[in-house]
Amino acid sequence: MKTSSFKKWLQKLEKLNTYQERVLQESLDAKYSRKIVSHQLETPFHDMKCPHCRASEIVRWGKRNDLRRYKCKKCSRTFNSLTGTALAHLHRKGHWIDYADCLKQELTIREAAKRCGIHRNTAFRWRHRFLQSNKMVMAQKLEGIVEVEEAYFPVSYKGEKHRFEQSMNQSGNRLRTKERRDTICVFVGLDRNANMCDAIFEKFNPSALGDELKPRLGDDILLCSKSNEVYSKFTRENHIRHGALQWAKGEHVRKDIVHIKNATAYQQRLREWIYGHFRGVATKYMDNYLGWLRELQEFKEPIEPLIILLRAKSGGLYKNLPSSVT
Repeated sequence: MKTSSFKKWLQKLEKLNTYQERVLQESLDAKYSRKIVSHQLETPFHDMKCPHCRASEIVRWGKRNDLRRYKCKKCSRTFNSLTGTALAHLHRKGHWIDYADCLKQELTIREAAKRCGIHRNTAFRWRHRFLQSNKMVMAQKLEGIVEVEEAYFPVSYKGEKHRFEQSMNQSGNRLRTKERRDTICVFVGLDRNANMCDAIFEKFNPSALGDELKPRLGDDILLCSKSNEVYSKFTRENHIRHGALQWAKGEHVRKDIVHIKNATAYQQRLREWIYGHFRGVATKYMDNYLGWLRELQEFKEPIEPLIILLRAKSGGLYKNLPSSVT
């Protein structure tokens, strides 16, 4: 805009009513926030690689929506710093910081949508884009005394248009409650240093548990659990010390060392969070919510909204993370 045109535009500000002033202020704030977000998410040129063919021979190719674009000399495709990430093709970057802060505060979809001035469907889509990377961020090693516990959640088709089709029998009648007890197992393992990992099992058995847990266990650990044949067989096959508690007989602690207080407290927190706060979540999104809760539990200091965006961009590999996670 030319200086003369800008001065004429400024003179018209006096004619704005209260509503128009608020809209103008919100637009300016969103524009400023969009520039800040774009600047923070911009990848330095010397670190850029083509997301399509991974070639490093690239050239600058203009700028669009406050982000620099590049062109690959090898495959001739153009891209920017967000191409191929969870944030690709999302609009309204000026509201991303506010929405990341909503995730930090554990706001519901409608609460976040109202606060950010976006549609609830947009808020839902953003939530799961921002949370995709969290399921990859968990402890790679559990050391010393490791507590394990599992909880079962009924399979949920919440939000799906034909979510009840799976609960119909061949005659088209709704199955009785006792006949449709399809569940998933949410497993959690954590040591006394607060390093944590979790997993979702359709079938909880020693083989599935070994594939998920064995690579994460350190040397000479003590596995504490309720008395369960799955854990007993897993520890026997892998020669792991096992502290099995006779939970049904009231044995919750043994020698002040063998207990699963931390694991059971986490599972209780998870149930209250899923059912009390969100009134249940769809099974297909459960891993995103596990990552979200794990993030809230693990970090001693509240995570900054910008870090949430950087992690979403990097696929959970943003370097400024606690040493217990990667």
